[in-house]
Amino acid sequence: MATTSFPVNDAMAVKLWSRVLDYEALKYTAIAPLIGDDENSIIHMQDALSKGPGDAITYAIVMQLAQAGFSENQLAEGNGEALTTYSDQLVINELMAVAGVKSRRTIDQQRVPWDLRNTAKSRLGDWYAKRYSVAFFNQVCGYSVQTDVRYTGLNPVNIPSAGRIIRQSNRTSDDLLVAGDTFTLDMIDKAKEAAITATPLIRPIRIKGNAPRSNGRSDYMNTLEDMYVAYLHPYQVTAVRRNTSTGQFIDIQKAASMGRQETGNRIFNGSLGIYNSTILRSAYDVTDGVSAAGADVPTVRRAIFLGGQACMMGFGRDNGPSKLTWNEELFDHKRRLEISALTIHGLKKTRYAQPAT
Repeated sequence: MATTSFPVNDAMAVKLWSRVLDYEALKYTAIAPLIGDDENSIIHMQDALSKGPGDAITYAIVMQLAQAGFSENQLAEGNGEALTTYSDQLVINELMAVAGVKSRRTIDQQRVPWDLRNTAKSRLGDWYAKRYSVAFFNQVCGYSVQTDVRYTGLNPVNIPSAGRIIRQSNRTSDDLLVAGDTFTLDMIDKAKEAAITATPLIRPIRIKGNAPRSNGRSDYMNTLEDMYVAYLHPYQVTAVRRNTSTGQFIDIQKAASMGRQETGNRIFNGSLGIYNSTILRSAYDVTDGVSAAGADVPTVRRAIFLGGQACMMGFGRDNGPSKLTWNEELFDHKRRLEISALTIHGLKKTRYAQPAT
């Protein structure tokens, strides 16, 4: 009788575990439903750096033409409008996590009923999932208090642009908010207004939805809907749930149950509901507030309103099917085992700037 096994450092085991860890790290993070490989995604996964050398990628947006156009007897030749472009850059770098355990041949493994090596693998997956989520919210919330780029997607955090922070009672900074300034749905209205009037426009994503048929039938037809996404901290979710006024959380729940969950789009999975064409989601990693002096404000949370390509994410080139490199090293006469997972990646809030002329 023969048995096939994959010992420590076996080439096939390394590739298999790298692939599994890669899958688990992205799947189980709070931001997984936002990630896509095209511009119709909240987090746009850039693949240019995975295909060749380089540690940064520059991407651009071309603005709409602003000219009045030409009519009868107006000279068009030589009066063409130059294209206006804005650009941004994503940097990638290394990020590694290492777990140390005793090997299978030790008394430590004998004393516990679980496999220490396998447990270490699972915890590394959890670590990356958490780190991706923390980095994303530090970036998009503009949490400039965090200056260690290992917690910000390996790119520095930019503070929010002028006019991009909406506070209750028109407070001028996060540290001036008081106990009565709780989150309400009208803040979503104000955020959407700011998004659609911004320059450049904060573009919604277009997703498949369901709408009642006009002929009176009880079933639904597939439609394309423009949607934004908003993330609330659990404290803010509680504040919204406790508001029983008309047009508040009860009405949101009704909207969420009108067939959209059946479209198969994973961005609806786990959502709180829909309000004003905005999918509401919750995440613990929504950051604290930031004072006018740049300090943490622990009594405030920065809910975030997101449009298409709000964030860019990219991974470096590797030699296998996974974005993560798995490695195992035995020490102390093979009694101690260190397991590492390394990725070359970057994550950054999109902020376009017009190139200098």
